[in-house]
Amino acid sequence: QVQLVESGGGLVQSGGSLRLSCAASRSIFPFFTMGWYRQAPGKRRELVAAITSGGSTNYTDSVKERFTISRDNSKNTVYLQMNSLKPEGTAVYYCNTNPPSFAFWGQGTQVTVSS
Repeated sequence: QVQLVESGGGLVQSGGSLRLSCAASRSIFPFFTMGWYRQAPGKRRELVAAITSGGSTNYTDSVKERFTISRDNSKNTVYLQMNSLKPEGTAVYYCNTNPPSFAFWGQGTQVTVSS
């Protein structure tokens, strides 16, 4: 069974940066579009960014030109570079396939942006 483990979250001031990582327990990345999702308190989980197996990317409007998703299939890892973070970016961030698979949801990593 594949497990996805997110890391890299933390507390950062508004305008700061964080880099999230998502490591898979075995090689699945070459075959799937991968996504980063987030869930803020009291809100629904939303897709933030996605990257296809070929490297094409797309982003939700609120993070365009601030976040960058990338992948390293040789390391079974997907990254999310987050720059110019805003307080509304406070959430638990998860990675999963896109569309998501129930079996792949992990614990996520908490990102807290202070104003």
